[in-house]
Amino acid sequence: MDLQTLKVFQTVAKLGSISQAARELQYAQSNITMKIQQLEAELQTTLFYRHNRGTALTAKGRMLLTYAEKIFHLIEETKSVMNDDQSPKGPLMIGSMETTAAVRLPVLFSKYLKNYPDVDLTLKTGSTKENILGVLNYKLDGAFVAGPIANMELIQKDVFEEELILVTNPVHSPIFTIEDIQDETLLVFRPGCSYRERLEQWFRTEGACPKKMMEFGTLDGIIGCVTAGLGISMLPQSVVAKQITEGTLRQHQIPSSFSKVKTLFIYRKDKYLPSSLIKFINMMDDLRES
Repeated sequence: MDLQTLKVFQTVAKLGSISQAARELQYAQSNITMKIQQLEAELQTTLFYRHNRGTALTAKGRMLLTYAEKIFHLIEETKSVMNDDQSPKGPLMIGSMETTAAVRLPVLFSKYLKNYPDVDLTLKTGSTKENILGVLNYKLDGAFVAGPIANMELIQKDVFEEELILVTNPVHSPIFTIEDIQDETLLVFRPGCSYRERLEQWFRTEGACPKKMMEFGTLDGIIGCVTAGLGISMLPQSVVAKQITEGTLRQHQIPSSFSKVKTLFIYRKDKYLPSSLIKFINMMDDLRES
């Protein structure tokens, strides 16, 4: 099994099409087909189901893709190790929840890029679940997620503690119990958001069920719709402090057992830490302690 053939397999697996893989790799389609057939013969297994819309991985194919991605990651990591002269530079991909990115990260990112201008720092926002998968699959160098999490493959560092509150438009009546919001429309992020999970957990604990949920992809969308009176949401107090002070939103406390949530920074235990990531972690620690 050579690396070129493994790369062909990986490309077909990701694109789900031999013809698309041929265009991506600039190979003749017949060469792609031949290499896949040779690989299947060598491994004595079927790697793809063929259908009129393209290809789909078999169970063994999915297993091989996992190993292929690890192999290519190790090759890239080896190059990084050999080329790392301990001067922070090159790409650094950081994941974050949107709420954390909006309030907590601008100062950190600004200071980091000022000190290390040769680093190509990229921020990718997503839910806690998406960010954990991104780190585990080597798509992200590190990520800010909501704790607690339990995964032996990850190193996790406490960064912030957030206080979750309910937010409504400013004329909403006071909220004291779960019954006060049971018939409200709850404005939430997509599944995988830890704050949404905390809100749903509160309902389950109280034996209640929300009447209606509306999913949003952005923080601004949720805040705008809450302000307009479309529904209510559970968000970190730090995210909406400005709107509460200005009087465009009203905050309501929730039980303490659901209100405190830690923000963690995670990265893989087995991943080589480039100097760019080491400096990022050190700066993050310095800002947290200051």
